[in-house]
Amino acid sequence: MSKHFTSVISNVFGKFASKAFPSIIQHSINATYVKLMGLDMSEFREPASYATLNKLFTRALEKERKMPRAKSALISGVDALITDFGTITEGKAYQIKGMSYSIERLFGEYHKEAAAWLEEGTFMNFYLSPKDYHRYHMPMSLKIHSLTHIPGKLYPVNFPLLRNKTDLFIENERVVIECEDDKGRMHVLVLVGALNVGKMIVTFEENIQTNSEIREARHYSYENLTLERGELFGWFEMGSTLLTFSQKGSIVPTVAINQKVSYTDVLGKMK
Repeated sequence: MSKHFTSVISNVFGKFASKAFPSIIQHSINATYVKLMGLDMSEFREPASYATLNKLFTRALEKERKMPRAKSALISGVDALITDFGTITEGKAYQIKGMSYSIERLFGEYHKEAAAWLEEGTFMNFYLSPKDYHRYHMPMSLKIHSLTHIPGKLYPVNFPLLRNKTDLFIENERVVIECEDDKGRMHVLVLVGALNVGKMIVTFEENIQTNSEIREARHYSYENLTLERGELFGWFEMGSTLLTFSQKGSIVPTVAINQKVSYTDVLGKMK
């Protein structure tokens, strides 16, 4: 099966973004990107210090952000816009108001039981724009049970596509992470790929190779793998979307649709 055109475009752009040009040219590329996208670089190194555009995309924080004192606080694991949130009903969540999809299809064959456990639970969608900090951290302390990499297309995940492309999240490449909190409640985190570069890095699973020649889902299971609230677990190489799903009664969210959030912001509490 040949690659979808979105993957081809992303590969081409990825090669450009990963190439280290002579310093004077690279400085100009980086400065232009920062200006065009309106990046706030106050927490990061100078744009000229990044050897490639991709290094700028995936920049690490230079200043540590303060974690809330309350251990029960649910935090945002990303800098993003909340494009939708709500209750999972009849196995469905929403990519945006009016556009529902099946979470069982999103999760894939290895996580059907998880989809059933999440009925009447809470979903939240976080859209990372090209100007955002691209790294993702744990929103709460979680034991990781399993992960599935599901190959797919790399459509943009912007508002026009969210409003008009049915099953956008299901068609796109994604990484599904099934977890459990310290009270034994189910949580699922889904990283959704997007146009341009199309890479998703997961620090605890080096076998994940997104936007590659892989055509079948690959599943990995773990024992005794726990990540603490705020712990880094990877990054998008370009903007994309993180979806979270939590079992009924496990969290009390205090968020709003179209709310801009930053990593370490309190989004509610664990029950």
